[in-house]
Amino acid sequence: MMMNMKKNIILFAFLFVGVLTGYCQQSAYLFVYFTGNRMSEEAVRMAVSLDGYNYKALNGNQPVLDSRVISSTGGVRDPHILRCEDGKTFYMVVTDMVSGNGWSSNRAMILLKSKDLVHWTSNIVNIQKKYPNQEDLKRVWAPQTIYDREAGKYMVYWSMQHGNGPDIIYYAYADKDFTDIEGEPKPLFLPENKKSCIDGDIIYKDKLYHLFYKTEGNGNGIKKATTSSLTSGQWTESDDYKQQTKDPVEGSGIFPLVGSDKYILMYDVYTKGKYQFTESSDLEHFKVIDHAISMDFHPRHGTVIPITPKELKRLFKAYGKPEGF
Repeated sequence: MMMNMKKNIILFAFLFVGVLTGYCQQSAYLFVYFTGNRMSEEAVRMAVSLDGYNYKALNGNQPVLDSRVISSTGGVRDPHILRCEDGKTFYMVVTDMVSGNGWSSNRAMILLKSKDLVHWTSNIVNIQKKYPNQEDLKRVWAPQTIYDREAGKYMVYWSMQHGNGPDIIYYAYADKDFTDIEGEPKPLFLPENKKSCIDGDIIYKDKLYHLFYKTEGNGNGIKKATTSSLTSGQWTESDDYKQQTKDPVEGSGIFPLVGSDKYILMYDVYTKGKYQFTESSDLEHFKVIDHAISMDFHPRHGTVIPITPKELKRLFKAYGKPEGF
């Protein structure tokens, strides 16, 4: 009995140390973003940080991927990056769009995959061409990916507008190679007020999926809805806006700070030409932390994920180490 207890204690300690080691290995951050509405700005760029607050652009703030090669329009926007459950594969999804063609001009998104954050394979998914009865589709915006624990699959979700209807957040599951989506898109979320919702961003915390999104109706801003099951259709909506400004905002992104209970919610204050960072421990109450933030670039819509020192070194090798980093 005593021997079994010792074995269990040793096993627990080993697993605990292993979890801590893997957690502590993620000691840097990668920010993927685009910078504006000019065609030259509609491209994937990257920046890095050691603390989640102070960022330096990689590659001289020039694109790390050629939008003309990976897209059907020549431009990409709204990059979202996800570390897969295996810990070593990365999925990125982007809007296939040139805003100069009009805000209702795009019909596609792009799925990208990498093992090293430097070399990417890409596949275009054109919703209008892939599925029937999409003649009145006007736009396909801001795709993101999350692992659905119930389904055991990676869910891609994005907003679409058909005709004069509202923008609705739809979803479909990616295939096993992350080269396409399977089945027809289904509605994931629409607020109770039936007004448009775009720029959805989901994070999993305390056995709940927290969806941050931009809504319209009685004022525009970022709201949150939660559910325990992504495809249940059962969402609990928060009444309050989460942005900490009275100016219009869009393109929210939320990420955890490694080694703490804090999360950062960031968003584009697009009429003021600035990006605001806020902080929370409960995903409900946020405070502005702009005084603690520094960036040598101006992002629009983007994503931040923790990365390891090895991954950071690999990015430096590919794109150079930023001056002053």
